Amino acid sequence: MAVSHLLARRSLLARAAFTLPLVALTLAGCGTGAKNDTYDLSAAMADGAGPAAKRSQILVPEPTALQALNSEQIVVRVSPSEIQYLARSQWSDKLPRMVQSKLVEAYENSGKLGGVGKPGQGLAIDYQVVTDIRAFEIDSSKGSQAVVEISAKIINDRNGTVRAQKVFRAAVPAGGGAADGMVKALDRSFSSVTTQIVDWTLQSI
Repeated sequence: MAVSHLLARRSLLARAAFTLPLVALTLAGCGTGAKNDTYDLSAAMADGAGPAAKRSQILVPEPTALQALNSEQIVVRVSPSEIQYLARSQWSDKLPRMVQSKLVEAYENSGKLGGVGKPGQGLAIDYQVVTDIRAFEIDSSKGSQAVVEISAKIINDRNGTVRAQKVFRAAVPAGGGAADGMVKALDRSFSSVTTQIVDWTLQSI
């Protein structure tokens, strides 16, 4: 009985000695996964080249976008029919929500509107600026360019008619292969498009 008990104890200790390092390895690996670098967009300091519209208040709904753009992932186009995502990098929120927020800030920065807001904020609205994100990507198929293309419609909120519509586009060199440089190039393209949209809105309402 004593011999059997000793052998059983040794067997248990051997299993424990084999198991504990595996548990320790698993726990050590929990915090070692590579984290994505997170990026934001700048709010364009639009000076509002158009005339002041202090009596007008506008609503900026969240832009529409295809599923590939409706996420936190940063799109890289490798061919006309193929896209990938920038490794270990992401936006700080879903792209359409970021674009909406920065458009509102750009309108506010112009200082030429009676009011601007998002749905649910209770403003008495004169016009809606409805946008669709057509492209927001690093296009490596054409020499690595940061391309932003957004279509916009100004809709009279009182009768639903389209007052004006236009497509805005900007493309700047994305530089080398560093993610930080690519994102900065996208930010410059977006800033250019945002400024164009704000100036066009002021001239159209």
